[in-house]
Amino acid sequence: MLRYFIVDILLPLLVFALLRSFFRSHFQSGRNVTRPAQPTPSPSQPNVVAGGELKKDPVCGTYVSTGASLTRTVDGQLLHFCSKECRDKYRAA
Repeated sequence: MLRYFIVDILLPLLVFALLRSFFRSHFQSGRNVTRPAQPTPSPSQPNVVAGGELKKDPVCGTYVSTGASLTRTVDGQLLHFCSKECRDKYRAA
């Protein structure tokens, strides 16, 4: 009875535990198990809420969210720009 317990039950469990431990340590050693740190927002990039109505940039033609756009009022009309570069190009024109 004791021989049956050791050979048929305990020995396979021990082999399974050793193999599992070996494969876990071998295949997870190259992985970064910890969660990577979240990037901190740059001081030059403002916190902008995504979403909202989309407006067309008059310079490059891309559509930009009203929450993320740079605005300028020209002749009483509010214009939305996707970047400082597009806004500056519009000023120069």
